[in-house]
Amino acid sequence: MRLLGLDVGTATIGVAVSDPLGWTAQGVTTIRRQSKEKDLAALEEIVKQYGVEAFVLGLPLRLNGDSDTAVDKVRHLAEQLKERFGLPIYYQDERLTTVAAQRVLLEGDVSRRKRKQVVDKLAAVLILSTYMENPNNPK
Repeated sequence: MRLLGLDVGTATIGVAVSDPLGWTAQGVTTIRRQSKEKDLAALEEIVKQYGVEAFVLGLPLRLNGDSDTAVDKVRHLAEQLKERFGLPIYYQDERLTTVAAQRVLLEGDVSRRKRKQVVDKLAAVLILSTYMENPNNPK
């Protein structure tokens, strides 16, 4: 089953896709958020291009496990995705994935400008990879 991983932010959505067997995750793009319709249209192109069968959204819980408005925004997008595509939605705890993505890019000596362009996409890869590594998660 091909999964689409999303790192949902207020300004961008990092996008990653699994291989058809669900073993690996590859970064696809970072969508600059514009409007509900434009964001969903951009995701629709990706869903069609890759034959996506389910979404995995990073859930930005607080370090203590509580939710806040950021979690509400992710769940709201999930409702829009479910309505538009009718595909299953799964969640993955994404605490510290952006920090981990920044660390990987720093260790790789990636320039600040380039890091800014790819950090959300890499965070989506980490979210999707973590989800796929758990044998108890639906795939």
